[in-house]
This record gives sequence, C-alpha cells and structure tokens, in this order.
Amino acid sequence: MNDHQIPTAVDAEALLSLSQGHHGRTTRALGTREAGGHLVKTYALQAPGRTVTEQDVTAALKIAAAHLELGGTRGSLGLSVLIVHAGGDGDYLLVHTWIEGHMSDLAIFSGPAGRPDQLRPGRTGLAPCVWEAAVLAHERDAFSRHVLDGSGTIADRLAAWSSDTVTGSVR
Repeated sequence: MNDHQIPTAVDAEALLSLSQGHHGRTTRALGTREAGGHLVKTYALQAPGRTVTEQDVTAALKIAAAHLELGGTRGSLGLSVLIVHAGGDGDYLLVHTWIEGHMSDLAIFSGPAGRPDQLRPGRTGLAPCVWEAAVLAHERDAFSRHVLDGSGTIADRLAAWSSDTVTGSVR
C-alpha cells in the first residue's frame, strides 16, 4: 500500500471529523485512597465545560469498592486505578486493577451526565476512549517503573507509584 491507497474499510470522512473535534481534556490526580481492600489511585478526567465534583468521586469510590471486593476471585494484587470521567456524552467510571501474571482487569461503568446514581456496567466490548487510554498508559508505565522494576521495600515502591501521576491536559 502506498500513501495514496486507502483500504475501503477506512472511513476517511469519519476520521477527519474526529480529528477536527479532537481536544485536550483536563486530568487531575485525586490521591491514593483505600476502597474494597485495595489501594486506589484516583483521577478526575473532564471534558470541556464539565467538572468532576467530590460527590462524583464519593459515588465512584462506592461503585469501585463493590467491584474491588471481588478482586480476589480475579487474582487481584490489591492495586487499582480509578478514572472518574465527566465526558462530553455522559459519565464514565473506569476501574483498572493489576492482577496476577502481569495482567490487568478493567471494568467500565457508564451513565448519563451528572447522574452518578445511574452508572451501570458498560456494554460488552466497551474499551477506554483516547483520553482514558492516555491516563492508563501513564499508569502502566508507573506500575512497571515503581512496583515491578523499583527498588526498596514494597511500601517504598507503593509510595513511589502513588506519587507518580499525570495531571494537566491529555490528548
């Protein structure tokens, strides 16, 4: 394939439309908390004009705790990342957990904007959006750097992991 041949399955018009609407989203690290017996590094991710409130975070931690309490059955190692995303088309909650065998577990909840009481498990096959994936990519690197490849006690490694966050605008 040369630069001028585009496979028929590629929707060039849709890709150009997406690129024109692409923008940065504000990310705030909200600290590491305990929920469902796990250490949970928590983030707020906000679309333009949207804000993640403390009420949203409290509701998200409650949902995450219920999910994480079953972590032992999925081989959880006790470390998780929570993304509370006030999106452009609704609200999303991602619970990413490190599990045995260098693997991870991901649960996505979604619901209408500003209604944390209506967050429900996402449909089968739902995956992180580009902004959520940017946070999770940082977290994959932080986990590898500080926990897997780090030095010192586990407490030292977890402290380094907890303090390594992404903030500002993600694209």
